[in-house]
Amino acid sequence: MDEKIVNQLIDELIKLSFAEDIGDGDHTTLSCIPADAIGKQKLLVKEEGILAGVDIARRVFKAFDPELQMEVFIEDGAHVKPGDIAFIVTGKEQSLLQTERLMLNIMQRMSGIATMTAKYVKALEGTKTRVLDTRKTTPGMRILEKMAVKIGGGCNHRIGLFDMILLKDNHVDFAGGIHNAIQRAKDYCKAKGKNLKIEVEVRNFDELNQALAEGVDRIMFDNFTPGGITYDTMLPYAQAGVDFISFGALTHSVKGLDLSFKAVK
Repeated sequence: MDEKIVNQLIDELIKLSFAEDIGDGDHTTLSCIPADAIGKQKLLVKEEGILAGVDIARRVFKAFDPELQMEVFIEDGAHVKPGDIAFIVTGKEQSLLQTERLMLNIMQRMSGIATMTAKYVKALEGTKTRVLDTRKTTPGMRILEKMAVKIGGGCNHRIGLFDMILLKDNHVDFAGGIHNAIQRAKDYCKAKGKNLKIEVEVRNFDELNQALAEGVDRIMFDNFTPGGITYDTMLPYAQAGVDFISFGALTHSVKGLDLSFKAVK
């Protein structure tokens, strides 16, 4: 995806998230913290894992208060353990308190995804299989979640519906079969002047042979029997030589990494 578009999406997410969280004001902070009070807070790691979201945290702080100063000790992709301090932020205490929750929400989720991804990648070491993510992401947070997958050592499949043609079972059925679906996709790309990779999902050996005959960039066996590959069952498939295994679990059911943002006294 174009870097300019990525940055726009992240900026919009941060803006919307502040609007959702702060509304017409953080009345708790505004009522008890002087506007000119200066303080420090540290990002404390409370659980072992892979840290992700430091760069996004920078953007959160800058978007809310450009005068906040961030001193980073641990960058994205590092293995962290309880007690580690990732960074210290100095500035207005009101700003620190109002940015805390959004920054933590993003970093805890991104770090959880990076940690989960790294676990899958490590388990497949020694094979040629690469770990892919899916579109099963949190609405509005897809870019950040897919960033976290890459930080954890995985690969992004497609970002959205615009950067690859993926003919799944419903597309094939609506189009009237493998041949029709693939041919229409090729004709569409030619007519629109688009150079998109074409992937097709197959459910049996007949559909597989048809897909091979038509010629596509990638074939998916998601609903092929057996299916439903998980962390516990993935190794034999990787050892058989598949190029990729995609896991919705990397983003749709991950547990956030335990982090906290504590005042430095």
